[in-house]
Amino acid sequence: MGDIKERLLPKPASAVTLGDASYRPFASFRQPFQGVDVSGLKKRGQGLRSWIRVDASTGDSQIIEVDKFTVMRRCDLPARDLRLLDPLFVYPSTILGREKAIVVNLEQIRCIITADEVLLLNSLDSYVLQYVVELQRRLKATGAGDVWQSESRDFADVSRNSSSDYLPFEFKALEIALEAACTFLDSQAAELEIEAYPLLDELTSTISTLNLERVRRLKSRLVGLTRRVQKVRDEIEQLMDDDGDMAEMYLTDKKLRMDSIYYGGDQSTTGYRSNDGLQSASAPVSPVSSPPEYRKLEKSISFARSRHDSMRSSESSKQNIEEMEMLLEAYFVVIDSTLNKLTSLKEYIDDTEDFINIQLDNVRNQLIQFELLLTTATFVVAICGVVAGVFGMNFPITLFDNPTAFDWVLFITGVTGLVIFCSFLWFYKSRRVMPF
Repeated sequence: MGDIKERLLPKPASAVTLGDASYRPFASFRQPFQGVDVSGLKKRGQGLRSWIRVDASTGDSQIIEVDKFTVMRRCDLPARDLRLLDPLFVYPSTILGREKAIVVNLEQIRCIITADEVLLLNSLDSYVLQYVVELQRRLKATGAGDVWQSESRDFADVSRNSSSDYLPFEFKALEIALEAACTFLDSQAAELEIEAYPLLDELTSTISTLNLERVRRLKSRLVGLTRRVQKVRDEIEQLMDDDGDMAEMYLTDKKLRMDSIYYGGDQSTTGYRSNDGLQSASAPVSPVSSPPEYRKLEKSISFARSRHDSMRSSESSKQNIEEMEMLLEAYFVVIDSTLNKLTSLKEYIDDTEDFINIQLDNVRNQLIQFELLLTTATFVVAICGVVAGVFGMNFPITLFDNPTAFDWVLFITGVTGLVIFCSFLWFYKSRRVMPF
């Protein structure tokens, strides 16, 4: 993994390690605060953070260190959007479409996508490196940046093709981020399934404290993973339901539209001035010296042009929004399949818990029935004890003179107790208290 990072993400020459002694002018002197990471404090105080920048035109990547305010000015983002990418805080998965950028926070992938580049938080996670490698591979294989920036008008019809080779740069970057997040969540769901089913089968056969504790930990992991998958699914579904959010993600089209309006406005103004007989093409037109009819004409033409551009952009957004909707729908199916796996696993756990509860209830009922039998037997023995207590009193009786009287007392008492016990059993059977 380290070789891939060194090969793909070379360290820039301008990056200086503050903790290196060769860059400190007073390295031989004693540190003012021993045991304190002064370099880390200085770096955190400056607000510098390491980012991986992937260029849209060439696909090359480099590591840059910029502060938060530079990123805000560069991508035209508010501070609350950058706070979503802060690794020190735990935020749910979010995809935000802004005027000049797309903010993506999907599991390990935390990046800012613009029409010209991708700024990815530098990390040693394998999914981050795979994201950079896959993005470079697709950009260098198709040349998406040059095609969409220089020949976007020629490929207007081809761009509506369902093939991913004709997607703009921001769609490719967002697609790889969705693919990485869905793959990561699906792999975790698969690992949880492999671990869960044998454990649940073992629990049904052997109910022990150890197995119950393992299932409890497994269920807590399942609940956490289900919550994360549900959040990604809800985020994609929310984007699919809102056409305005999907239209905001067409960064390349918006950039080209703004460039055409800017350069087209300059050329039209120059043409109007050159066609006028009273003004030259090189001399500026003063609004004071311009005739009122000319100013009214220029205002009406600019208003008609802006209205035409807005109508054309709205029509094109309605047509091109299908690309984003198809992209999100594809990964919505993937993440929904992962959620169905987790839901099935949760239902299997619930069924196992119900089965265990039924087994425990059955054992509890058997214990209650056995306790009822013992109570009935104790009652019968108590009757024999009453007879023995009566005949054990110290008073004269003629029955004691008969040598066979003791045998008759034992026989009559035993038969009476047996009849009473059988009567109780018949009563229990008639009331269906015990299955006989």
